[in-house]
Amino acid sequence: MTGTTTSDEWEILTYPDKRLRIPSEPVVELTDDTRKKALALADLMHIARGIGLAAPQVGWHVRVLAINLSGQPRDGLIFANPEVIRRSKATFAAKEMCLSVPGVDGKVVRPREIRIRCMNMDGEVNEFNLDGLLARCFLHEMDHLDGVLFIDRLGAAKKIAIRNKLKRLGGPE
Repeated sequence: MTGTTTSDEWEILTYPDKRLRIPSEPVVELTDDTRKKALALADLMHIARGIGLAAPQVGWHVRVLAINLSGQPRDGLIFANPEVIRRSKATFAAKEMCLSVPGVDGKVVRPREIRIRCMNMDGEVNEFNLDGLLARCFLHEMDHLDGVLFIDRLGAAKKIAIRNKLKRLGGPE
């Protein structure tokens, strides 16, 4: 199945494409090619009007993700080898959507705050505290790196409610 949004470099894969379920490998070496692909990933996120996009969503199975909550190019963030090193016990539920599962949304419970470690495109490893929407977006994209979709985190009743939408996308009956 083809994706709904493309760029010169990438096409966003859509559910139920099996490549969305493949766990990603760490970035071993941050090369010019890796940087170029990561920037193209961020560009495609903007074209698709998303706030986050992970490498597996375009069939590139490395641990790279892009986030931009404002839509302004200067606010874009690209993370390589991201990991969550601490999660708050406090959680909150909020509606999530995904460029790879178009037309479907649902409330997902996630930690309110997290602490992350990641590498930037200069190869520097840093730690940050994230909260609210930024934490939620980061965790949503991290799930993609492990082959998990937000629909996997929905409650049983919501999964039943979206079953027909998933069928229209080509998912299992």
